[in-house]
Amino acid sequence: MRQMRRRLGDLLVETGLLSEAQLQATLAEKTAGQKLGDALLQRGLITEQQLIEVLEFQLGIPHISLYRYPFDTKLFTLIPKETAKRNLVIPLKKEGEKLFVAMADPMDFFTVDDLRLSTGFHIETAIATKDDIIRAINKYYDNNDGLDDLIGISTPVMETVQEDSLTESDSPVIRLVNQLLSNASANKASDIHIDPQERKVVIRYRIDGILRVERVLPKHMQNVLIARIKIMANLDITENRTPQDGRIKANLDFHPIDLRVSTLPTVFGEKVVMRILDMGSTLNDIEKLGFNKHNLNRFTNMISKPNGIVLITGPTGSGKSSTLYAALNKLNSEEVNIITIEDPVEYQIEGINQIQVNPNVGMTFAAGLRSILRQDPNIIMVGEIRDKETVEVAVRASLTGHLVLSTMHTNDALSSVTRMLDMGVEPFLVASSLSGVVAQRLVRRVCRDCAEAHEPTKREIDIFSKRGISIETVWKGRGCSSCNMTGYRGRLAIHEVLAVDNELRRAIMNEEPVTVLREFAVRNKTIFLIDDGLLKIKQGLTTTEEVLRVAITE
Repeated sequence: MRQMRRRLGDLLVETGLLSEAQLQATLAEKTAGQKLGDALLQRGLITEQQLIEVLEFQLGIPHISLYRYPFDTKLFTLIPKETAKRNLVIPLKKEGEKLFVAMADPMDFFTVDDLRLSTGFHIETAIATKDDIIRAINKYYDNNDGLDDLIGISTPVMETVQEDSLTESDSPVIRLVNQLLSNASANKASDIHIDPQERKVVIRYRIDGILRVERVLPKHMQNVLIARIKIMANLDITENRTPQDGRIKANLDFHPIDLRVSTLPTVFGEKVVMRILDMGSTLNDIEKLGFNKHNLNRFTNMISKPNGIVLITGPTGSGKSSTLYAALNKLNSEEVNIITIEDPVEYQIEGINQIQVNPNVGMTFAAGLRSILRQDPNIIMVGEIRDKETVEVAVRASLTGHLVLSTMHTNDALSSVTRMLDMGVEPFLVASSLSGVVAQRLVRRVCRDCAEAHEPTKREIDIFSKRGISIETVWKGRGCSSCNMTGYRGRLAIHEVLAVDNELRRAIMNEEPVTVLREFAVRNKTIFLIDDGLLKIKQGLTTTEEVLRVAITE
């Protein structure tokens, strides 16, 4: 087995997908029992599609794309849904005594034996990607299971929905909600939107930052669907006139998920948004956040200082929390006392004291921050600086020898200085307390499986030349089954890291306008958002359209 694993590594090196150094580093770091292919995928060194193509060559087993595959749904009775999900296998077709199945790991002989015994067929295997199989299982197994039962129920019965029908495990509405969550998880959605409209209910998923309609349900299913979600989130199902917030912890497809639920009364009923918190991808290593070397050095220097304020800015959903948590992860050690105050606490980190804001009992950011200062902290993380009171306590904390990390909603790094002055902080206090500001945005990443090189358009060449960068090729995704025909898969961050040096401090103290501050930032070799985006286009990581969607060219 070891010899075969080594051959896989050698094949990847021979095909140029991997360097020898990357292979050796992965072999040294991977956990005991972990397959080399899984370890390489986890580190993002290869894509699942590339791995499958090499495995196909190595094992002589064909690979298959399940996107729009003409499945024979009668065969789904042979392999139960639970078995299919647990072992990542799906039946394709039957020929005489042979049953053809797609598997994520065709070398899993135990599963092949189990299938042979349980179905009575001779099993022929093909390789498919894990995501492809999960998507197909969610789409074709029990596709409308529960929906027909629900749609058949007349409206009056729906209005007076019985609570026991919302809690019995085999109830159609429970199957529907579980199916919505499974699909969202399989599609790597970050949010699920349930939008009530005049004659229908629209379910939308936010995938890679863009909303997409998943399905449309009849209007009479609205109440029962929302009531079920409220029960799961421990919300008051009788109250539908005021907004409510809750949380759902559930096990989905054998792994735990955490959902933040928010309801909002609209003219056509309550709108529900569920934010899916993905534990795995958030507590990232700071070096995997997409900082370029120059920005990474600056950011690491900022958070290594014993005191000062480090701000991370950007609109909602720009990955500020992920960057904050990655920074806390790097600073987290036994020698320091780290205390955070958040609204809400999204991810729980071992070794860090996290406090939840609760305005109903007077536990605001400012009040919590004052109490934290009496707890002998070294590093304080404030979820968000929203008002004068919080910013004043944060400034005071940084001046008395604490490192303060926080977020703010501004368009770029320099606007944060103006925002602090607007909040009523004295210029000399801003100058002496602020260590640096990171502005960030998320852009969609070009799908590595279908990326194609193109010549840049005249407009693209103009945009690049204005910023003093030359460009010869741009990469765009053609659209394939891996990326759902969008040409993009996953996201990466673009950053603007402003380090506050002595010149900039003097300018802030003298209340110079933003244009002057910008000149100092340029002199200090600051890479602005648009520049970092253009450099990432040049590396073939994203497209011009994506960068221009989130960053403005001056």
